[in-house]
Amino acid sequence: MSEFTVGDRVRIIALPPYIKTADPMPMLRPADTLMIGEEGTVIDRRPAGYWSVRFDRGAFLLENKYLELIS
Repeated sequence: MSEFTVGDRVRIIALPPYIKTADPMPMLRPADTLMIGEEGTVIDRRPAGYWSVRFDRGAFLLENKYLELIS
């Protein structure tokens, strides 16, 4: 299981069925809101193993298993 730190660049390696926004009141979006291979920046650690990641289309909550660190 990968651990990230705030500011790390990450890439999506798989998509969940739905994607949750990182807003104060999170909303579900369809998985095709983001694409495999899209890169973003980790902005926060959230409870239950989620990471808040900023992409071009906004900030979303994703679990470790959907992300890989860009070296």
